[in-house]
Amino acid sequence: MPRGKFITLEGGEGVGKTTNLIFIENYLKLHDIPVIITREPGGTALAEKLRQLLLDKNSEIISENAELLLVFAARAQHIKHVIEPALTTGVWVLCDRFTDATFAYQGGGRNMKNSTIEWLENLVQGSLRPDLTLLLDAPVEIGLERAKSRGILDRFESEKIQFFEQVRRAYLLQAELHPSRIKVIKTNQPLIDVENELINVIGNFIR
Repeated sequence: MPRGKFITLEGGEGVGKTTNLIFIENYLKLHDIPVIITREPGGTALAEKLRQLLLDKNSEIISENAELLLVFAARAQHIKHVIEPALTTGVWVLCDRFTDATFAYQGGGRNMKNSTIEWLENLVQGSLRPDLTLLLDAPVEIGLERAKSRGILDRFESEKIQFFEQVRRAYLLQAELHPSRIKVIKTNQPLIDVENELINVIGNFIR
């Protein structure tokens, strides 16, 4: 049985990941591709508890190192219990954020060393890397307005605008470093245009 493909969806706050995640899932199913949707941090019972700790802005102040280690602890569980079992059985995995988010949020936003993140990436993931990453990109102001319209902001969403500018720059740098894997989709355009770009990229990937 051929191994499944691992597709990740990345982007800052309010770039439309949830909407486009469902669109991509439906597109893959339309092409008779078995697929599961999952997310990070999260994906397993333990990883979801770690997610709650990471997003709770009312808990004690989390140190940068603790934040990074919690992210990778959740990722280790997610890979072992969800991602690898699915890929091994030929199922495609569509994941809302993965390690590119760590380079963006902890590397860019928190100014942590990429070398530290890379060390943990190799430790936790081994050779596992996404086959395709779709980076949804929009100006920070637009994304934050969308995020605020959803209601109460979590610990990350409550950061200052400079944090998100750094996150966006780090994401775009990752795209420059890995152009064959990471495809940038601008989401400050009509939804139909975003979907057409997604169809183009994913269609080429399937072929």
